[in-house]
Amino acid sequence: MRKCEVAVLGLGLMGGAALGALLDAGVDALGFDPVAAGSDRGSSHGSCRIFRRFNFENPNYTSLSDEAHAGWTRLQRESGQTVLTETPVLEAGRPGSAMVASSRAAAIAQGRADPMLTAAQANKEFPAFSLPGDWDVVVQDGGAILHTEVVMKLMRARAGARVIPERASFTPHHDGVSIRTDTEEFLAERAILALGPWLGRALPRLGALLNVTRQAVGWFAPASPDSVALGRFPIFILDRGPNDTVYGFPDFEQRGVKAAPHNHGPVVGPDDWGPQASDAELRPVGEALAALVPGAAGPSSIATSASTPTPRPPTAGPMRARNSSSIAGRSPA
Repeated sequence: MRKCEVAVLGLGLMGGAALGALLDAGVDALGFDPVAAGSDRGSSHGSCRIFRRFNFENPNYTSLSDEAHAGWTRLQRESGQTVLTETPVLEAGRPGSAMVASSRAAAIAQGRADPMLTAAQANKEFPAFSLPGDWDVVVQDGGAILHTEVVMKLMRARAGARVIPERASFTPHHDGVSIRTDTEEFLAERAILALGPWLGRALPRLGALLNVTRQAVGWFAPASPDSVALGRFPIFILDRGPNDTVYGFPDFEQRGVKAAPHNHGPVVGPDDWGPQASDAELRPVGEALAALVPGAAGPSSIATSASTPTPRPPTAGPMRARNSSSIAGRSPA
């Protein structure tokens, strides 16, 4: 039986980064994932994700974001490949938007200048936008486009033979965690579960607290291509009201503006990957762009979807499975 100090089950962004950090620290770690880097399955597939230093979800994320940024820039420097593309983040919402207020507070708490702008100032700085005059707006630095597909391949390559490309099951014991694949058995002192939508299947008791939801994503052919080009257009998150938030990227790949709802979609199973996002699913996003970002509005030319685990109310806080397994989550953005 092969032994290791830590086994990481699931090698998407969270699991892959965890495995890399462990190996860099000299820990005897192994990673398990049957899904190859570049696959269209899992919560980390696709070309990009949003990186934000200042997070409206919780100001405690700032220190975690700083650590993550240091890791991504180190990976970029050592690999010579583009991992992060620095880009401002515009967040806007109706008067009194809690999202905008929380993001603003997170920046000010770190001693940054107040990032608040008027809607008129934001529209002038970024002509693709047509935000209502009474909306609250912040424009933050510290944002970036994380090139997910590049990162996934780099992390797998760096881990090399420490990756076991097989499906694995686990059983906690008093002296560690038994890991089984179709061909081999392992014993780890500890295990990290970074299983994305499959987490509830691995931990049924936790699964009772989670829903797996479908997240529709589209690329929109912009009405004004120059106004949404990288360097002229920010990452954006628009709070239009309860359960009606839309986010998007500059057209940095010359295939349109990637945009999607930042809300939980319909509940699905962890293996429900099709069909591609429909025009009906993306219609609210298109309507939001037409109303608030007319420079980015246009027909959706490419569509895809992802599945991600989301907590059922009441939401669960940080959890630990016995004393030998810990849990990591993923973001669909």
